[in-house]
Amino acid sequence: MIKILTGALVVIALAGNMISAEKANPRFGKWKLKSTAPAPASNIMTYEPFGKRGMKITIDAVNRDGAKSQWYYTTNFDGKDEPITGNPGSDHGAVRVITPAINEIVYKKDGKITQILTNVLSPDSNTLGIIYMHQDAEGKTTSVTFATYERMQ
Repeated sequence: MIKILTGALVVIALAGNMISAEKANPRFGKWKLKSTAPAPASNIMTYEPFGKRGMKITIDAVNRDGAKSQWYYTTNFDGKDEPITGNPGSDHGAVRVITPAINEIVYKKDGKITQILTNVLSPDSNTLGIIYMHQDAEGKTTSVTFATYERMQ
């Protein structure tokens, strides 16, 4: 009987840890781009749990001409390159945590850095501010843009 109770407590504890791990990342959910022209007509980022501590990032966009696109990748927040599916401008992405509110994201194409993003979560966890630093083939920053995303759910 004690073994059964101990086993049940372990299962409950593990389930509780899984739930709290999923809730531990305040970025989980859907985020909608809040922007002015010349931004895409629509851009929604979905952040969802992946593995034990990771996240799957999916971008659904509609450009100004009405063309839809979707691309995605996963990360364990360890700074290691992971394959990106569906993005013609980048084939790998790496995410690392700078602080609980700040992540750095590096996108690459054919082994060369194409963008470095700084993703900042607001104190109320309802707004993401993103700084995009675009790189050329020689690694020089060619432009810097900013975007604001608001939580949808």
